Amino acid sequence: MPKPRKSLVSIEATPYYHCVSRCIRRAFLCGKDEITGNNFEHRRQWIEDRLLQLSQIFAIDTAAFCVMSNHYHIVLHIDKEKADNWSLREVCDQWHELFSGNELSGRYLSGAALSSTEEKQLQQKVDEWRERLIDISWFMRCLNEPIAREANREDGATGRFYEYHPWYSPFGPASCLSCSN
Repeated sequence: MPKPRKSLVSIEATPYYHCVSRCIRRAFLCGKDEITGNNFEHRRQWIEDRLLQLSQIFAIDTAAFCVMSNHYHIVLHIDKEKADNWSLREVCDQWHELFSGNELSGRYLSGAALSSTEEKQLQQKVDEWRERLIDISWFMRCLNEPIAREANREDGATGRFYEYHPWYSPFGPASCLSCSN
């Protein structure tokens, strides 16, 4: 029986996690489809570029990754201490790299004065964003969504590209039914 992700991730136990995302509908992530002759090798670069970008935004580092024809493996390191040391402005800046934030964060970043009530509201939102910036689920979402959109566009397909939930576990020996290990 599957366990909720919250019970799988414990930064206190280990900051390293092995994650896997698999394609559905027999889609190719990268490599050459011998049946159609289509080559999807360029998608490997999409993943690498996105990983580099997200590692600059999240307090999550990529320790290792491997891209296969229909899935990828990634080992992530959660750097909670880094996120805890970010200032309010740094968290807003990091979040705004990916998302539009909200009216208060926009006003704050533009230098506008906030009332004490607004500052408290912003602090609550920043606390939420700080937690998301060390959350593997948010990281994987931000990694997979743009790649899936672009792959679907290339494939002339709609709907899901990856399995609904990426699989991850504390880093250690893992077996992958799609791989030879």
